[in-house]
Amino acid sequence: MRFVVVTGMSGAGKSSVLKMLEDAGYFCVDNLPIPLIPTFARLTVRESENITKIALGMDIRSGQALAGAEQVFLELKKEGYPYEILFLECETPVLVKRFKETRRTHPLSGTDRVDKGIEEERRRLAFLKSKADCILDTSHLLIRELKNQIDHIFVENGTYHNFFVTILSFGFKHGIPADADLVFDVRFLKNPYYVPELKNLTGQEQEVRDYVLSSPMAPAFLDKLEELLLFLIPGYIEEGKNQLVVAVGCTGGKHRSVTVAYELGKRLKKAEYGIKTDHRDISR
Repeated sequence: MRFVVVTGMSGAGKSSVLKMLEDAGYFCVDNLPIPLIPTFARLTVRESENITKIALGMDIRSGQALAGAEQVFLELKKEGYPYEILFLECETPVLVKRFKETRRTHPLSGTDRVDKGIEEERRRLAFLKSKADCILDTSHLLIRELKNQIDHIFVENGTYHNFFVTILSFGFKHGIPADADLVFDVRFLKNPYYVPELKNLTGQEQEVRDYVLSSPMAPAFLDKLEELLLFLIPGYIEEGKNQLVVAVGCTGGKHRSVTVAYELGKRLKKAEYGIKTDHRDISR
């Protein structure tokens, strides 16, 4: 039996996740009154032999009853129900943008600004986040990437990574990524742009990567960058951060930065973190 409580910030993707889980064979119920959760658990877990996977949606719409959720979870634990909590996190500016694009009203904003309602919701849901078994930050995840994470954790029973590192290549002439936490400049490396047969290729091609990495400075830089990130990440985790965006830039964002991002991603996959590599300017 797998019993997943799906909760988190409004606009972070709870409805989408419940649909994904339903497609994967989970019996899904959204926004069940909190006092009824123990009864629901008894009926489904003990008395329904055909139901082996359950997903229960819970969010700020529960209102004042949300305060009683902590006691409900204690009751479930005492009775031996194997529940787990998935908390969907998202950055405030991204949530504000999503609410504006969909023209929906935040449940707590009323006549006030959307960001005020979001911060109040974040405060009220803090106790659920602190109890979560899995925290997924959907700020920069595409729907297909979110589905891959959900499938990996709740369908394939894969290892869950509570900390995600996005390695983002970019071109300085197009601007530094606004969401970058750390920025590294690799314009000191050999530039394939000036090699006619490589100019129109990208760092996704092996011949370009071979050219960039042929410089003695390239592997040395990668060694030091890998060592630095593995040193820094535990500190970010201790401070409560669950996502890190490492931006690697060259002039145009097609050759050197793509190569370094690709190689760094391969190296960090050996660590116990979720790794995603993206190339912002590769098609420009």
